[in-house]
This record gives sequence, structure tokens and C-alpha cells, in this order.
Amino acid sequence: MRAVLFEAHGGPLAVADVPEPSPGRRGAVVRVEATGLCRSDWHGWMGHDPDIALPHVPGHEFAGVVESVGEEVTGWKPGDRVTAPFVCACGSCPACAAGEQQVCERQTQPGFTHWGSFAEYVRVDAAGANLIALPAGLSFTAAASLGCRFATAYRAVAARGAARPGEWVAVHGCGGVGLSAVMIAAAAGARVVAVDVSPVALALAERFGAAVCVSAADGADTAEAVRAATGGGAHVSLDALGSPGTCAASLLSLRRRGRHVQVGLLPGAEGDPALPMERVIVYELDVLGSHGMAAHAYPEMMGLVAAGRLRPQDLVTSTIGLGEAPAALAAMGTRPGAGVTVVLPGA
Repeated sequence: MRAVLFEAHGGPLAVADVPEPSPGRRGAVVRVEATGLCRSDWHGWMGHDPDIALPHVPGHEFAGVVESVGEEVTGWKPGDRVTAPFVCACGSCPACAAGEQQVCERQTQPGFTHWGSFAEYVRVDAAGANLIALPAGLSFTAAASLGCRFATAYRAVAARGAARPGEWVAVHGCGGVGLSAVMIAAAAGARVVAVDVSPVALALAERFGAAVCVSAADGADTAEAVRAATGGGAHVSLDALGSPGTCAASLLSLRRRGRHVQVGLLPGAEGDPALPMERVIVYELDVLGSHGMAAHAYPEMMGLVAAGRLRPQDLVTSTIGLGEAPAALAAMGTRPGAGVTVVLPGA
């Protein structure tokens, strides 16, 4: 099959012919119809995840059609339209038994623990625990954002941040995760403050429901701007980018007893961020992590998508072919772009 391959972290990315995956006894192989280009893929290519074995095929948020299943798989067959969470659970560890598959103790992640979806085919382990049927009306392009960015944002806003109608929600970083969070929080009845350096990203945030947009360009004090706009600080604030600066700004944006949700990755290779822990103590802030969403939790989100209250398809700002993916992935470190770019391997 054709796939994007790299043989050294930070090294050349190119489309190559590589062996097709096999499903294994409990897994499935999915023919990839669409796969999202995510900053997490850039982190993996750069070597910020030390467990990635080389050579490697990136890509972890995808939608497609079941090509084959293992002999122990029931309930799924070739031809089924599916997606999967980026955290693929084992289905049998204590975390899975408790319904917390997003923190599975033996999780696998396409594009990280094994070859990913910047390819014509991808393997999904423990298919019974991880495959998710796509509604007939949801396109593969729209569904490609669900497995990571949109589902991650949904759980971060609705479950971890527990945003309620009328509350202020600040979103720091309006890439794919951040714009998803803006849309989801606005649909939940919250008032949203969007923060980003890019005027294009802020324009999209306003389109998706942000009540206030704050520019982070030129070293602006975004925390102070959020506090001013919200009359004392947000009730919930998300770092949807993942940098020491946005993490600190998110915490400082909060009012007393506010909730900070860390969604963007903070790679250990860049060092531990300096956080305003005095503010955390004095304001009694909650500091929460959020790591994807379990497959069993998708129906609520899918219902809102089917009803038209959430429109992940509106987040897709460009589609590219597999041959364009290497350059697009390499550019994410300096030019992440606005909205979601989706790779179509068959194009």
C-alpha cells in the first residue's frame, strides 16, 4: 500500500510503498477514506514521543470502511463504515472495566504505538471495543476529525470541564481542537472567549459561536483580556494548543474556583512548564487533564451531530491528497493553518 513514511525523527517524510497491515485475531483493518492532519502527528514525527519505533507511518484520526476482521471479531464485517478513538482500548484491564477506556492501561494508538492512517489501510486493535459505526449522513471527511480533535474537545468541555449554560469558557488556541471546543461549548449554552494569534482562526471561532475573540499576537496579555471580557475570569478555561505560555495563560484566565482543562500536549522534551501554582491554591482552581474519549461515549456526541447541533464538517477548511501530506505535516511546527486539514489517501 501507499503510505507516508519517515525513518528518522524530524527527518524526510515521503510517500512510499509499504506492506499492508493484517488484522490479527481480535482486530480489524480499515481502508482509510479520510484522515485528519493533527499537531499530535507533528509531535510524533519530531520525536516528542520516545516510544515510536522507526521507520514509522503517522496518522491517528481516520474514517473509512472495514476491509477485514480477525477470526475472533463479531459484530463487524467488511464494508462497514467506521471510525475509532485515537486511544484504542484493550477492553479488559481495570480501567476498561470501569468504563474509562480513554486511559486504558494497555492502550494502543495508531500512528504512535504502531503504523497509522496516513496510508491506504490502518490496523485497529481490539475491534470490538474500539470500532464506531458512522451515521449514514456523516461523510468520511467530517468523520475523520471525530476520533481525536472533536471527540477530545467534546469530552474536555462537556465531561472534564463540565461547562454549563451561561458560564464563560475560554479556549486558548483555535486550531482543530480549539475550534471544536468553541463549537461544542457554544452549543452547550456557554459564552465563549476564543484566544489565538491568527486573525483567520479567530474569524472561524466567531463563526462557530465565540462571543469574544482575543488576539494573542505581539505578546498580548491574554489572561488579563479574558478576565476583563468575562467580568472577573472564565469559569472553565482550556489550553487547546499545548505550550507553557498557553497553559499558564489558561490558568490565569480563571475566576475563583474555576476549572482548567489541559488538552494540548506538553511534550516532556521541552521541559516542565512553569505554572502559577500560587494562583491555583489561592483561587482554589481545579487543574484537569483530558485524554480523548472512549468509544462507548460517542453516541451522545453522534446524536448531536445527527441533529445538526454540532457540525464537525464545518471545521474542515481544506482537503489534500496523500502526496501533499508530507509537506503539510512538516509545516505544522511553524504554519499550523486554520481549521482542519483532511488527507484523502485515495485522491
